[in-house]
Amino acid sequence: MTADDPMTVDETLNTSKRLSALSLFTSFSTLICCALPALLVALGAGAVLSTLVSHVPQLVWISEHKPEVFGLAGAMLLIAGYFQWRARHAPCPADPQLAAVCKQVRRNAKWVYWISVGIYAVGAWFAFVAPLLL
Repeated sequence: MTADDPMTVDETLNTSKRLSALSLFTSFSTLICCALPALLVALGAGAVLSTLVSHVPQLVWISEHKPEVFGLAGAMLLIAGYFQWRARHAPCPADPQLAAVCKQVRRNAKWVYWISVGIYAVGAWFAFVAPLLL
C-alpha cells in the first residue's frame, strides 16, 4: 500500500472479505440454475424437481437467464479475486492477538474465494459443457 492509495489497509481487508462472501452467494446461483436440476434428474428425482419448481418458480427464470447469471457471478469472482490479490500483502496490526485475527480472516476469505471458484466451475460444467457431451 502506498501513501497515495485511496483505500486504507482495513478498508481493503474488509472489502476483500465482503466480496469473497458475495462471490460465494453468486456462485451458488450457478449451482441452483444448472447443477441442481441435473443432479435431481440424474438421481431419478424428476418429481422432486417438478415440486421444487412449482414451489420456487424463480428457478425457471434463473435457468432461462443462465448466461446473465454466469456473467454476474464471473464478474463478482473477478472483482473479489482482484481484492484478494490486492490485500495479500497488506500489513496486519502490531498487536499479536489482532495480527492473529487479521491473518485468520485473510486465510478464511481466501478459502471462501476458492470455494466460490470451485462452485462456479461445477455450475459452468453442468450449464455449458455437459450438454455438449450428450
